[in-house]
Amino acid sequence: MDDHEIVAIRALLGSKPRPIGWEARRQRIDEVGSVWRVADDIKLERVVLEGRLEAEWSIAPGSDPSRVLMYFHGGGYCSGSILSHRRLVTEAGRAAGVRTFAVAYRLAPENPFPAASEDAVTAWRFLLKQGFVAANVAVGGDSAGGGLTVALLTALRGMAAALPACVWLVSPWTDLTLSGTTLDSKEADDPLIRKAYLAELADAYLPTTIDRKDPRVSPLYADLKGLPPMLIQVGSAETLLADATRFAAVAGADDVAVTLEIWPRMIHAWPLWNAHLEPGRLALGAAGAFIRHHTSTG
Repeated sequence: MDDHEIVAIRALLGSKPRPIGWEARRQRIDEVGSVWRVADDIKLERVVLEGRLEAEWSIAPGSDPSRVLMYFHGGGYCSGSILSHRRLVTEAGRAAGVRTFAVAYRLAPENPFPAASEDAVTAWRFLLKQGFVAANVAVGGDSAGGGLTVALLTALRGMAAALPACVWLVSPWTDLTLSGTTLDSKEADDPLIRKAYLAELADAYLPTTIDRKDPRVSPLYADLKGLPPMLIQVGSAETLLADATRFAAVAGADDVAVTLEIWPRMIHAWPLWNAHLEPGRLALGAAGAFIRHHTSTG
């Protein structure tokens, strides 16, 4: 693989000092995530759930409107938005041939756990009330959004509710105890995620009464039996590599069908920059094929 594209993305990410404060961090992730705008042929539609929870539909020409990818953005539960992840989500929908439903769940520290998890359940119930069939729905997320995705699945299973057809996780943050060995061994390689930064995010997201091994916030410690097939994609150059590989092992041991892809030299959530990063487009293509395979047409 020619590395000039990932080198350019690294340069983009390092072009400004790391922001300080939640508002500045949120502005920065929106800026770098939306540096390349959504394709002109994508149709977008804003929706508000229960008068407060914002979400966005998108669909590319030729996609099946009866099948849906519901997506939870990353950002450590404290930043990220529909805007920052719009290019990723819409191109994932194109690759899968489905419409997408991006959810702007509440952020910490203003809205700590369990606000985001409650919003995820609200979004799922909204989809079913709209007449979508669970077997036609995939759920996905990157980083903290990946952890939130798994938290939704285990919550639905606990309620004996219908589960989605499949799960797509990109660079998932699965262990808020921060015990993964690659948090240290990959720190020099990862331009985005540092252990100290994750500790700050966890402190902001979790009330002091919550055990950081609680499976609702650290899916690495969850019982995953009965969950739908999963595709996990992670870069070899990211500190959360061990969060993905250990989670895949736990899911596999619980008899979940798991596909784990480790992408050489890729950084955290690299499909965000798919417009100018071929491995980002290829990863979305693989995710699209996975979603196509596991969602039905009713």
